[in-house]
Amino acid sequence: MTMLVGTMPARKSAPPDPAESDWADVAALAGPGGQVAYTGEGVLPRTVELGVYLGIRRSGELVAMAGERLHPPGWTEISAVCTHPAHRGQGLATRLVLAVAAGIRARGETPFLHAAASNTNAISLYERLGFRLRRSTRVASVGAA
Repeated sequence: MTMLVGTMPARKSAPPDPAESDWADVAALAGPGGQVAYTGEGVLPRTVELGVYLGIRRSGELVAMAGERLHPPGWTEISAVCTHPAHRGQGLATRLVLAVAAGIRARGETPFLHAAASNTNAISLYERLGFRLRRSTRVASVGAA
């Protein structure tokens, strides 16, 4: 896993915030068996309780999202950045990451995120947005036998 940490440029406007009752749409996009391939269980139901989550809809369908998760003092993790495969390459993840980062910076905190080293598309995007590699770490998955 690769950890990227950096500051972000300011953004003038934010994409729309998904409605409170959008968990079914979040799960369809990024939950277990959703449109976006995540390792493990994907975005879990209580994830959206951990901070601000923003989404972009097209014809009523949630097609991209990003939000906040961990909050160590002075920092906030940008999490669950994902775009439906049919809507990639349109700058949606860029808009969302910049909007979430702007909210974090407005609170006087530093945005950070992590990405698997194999997720080179995401790492390239994050680096274009101003994130820089802080450290590489190894992560082991531990589960019940």
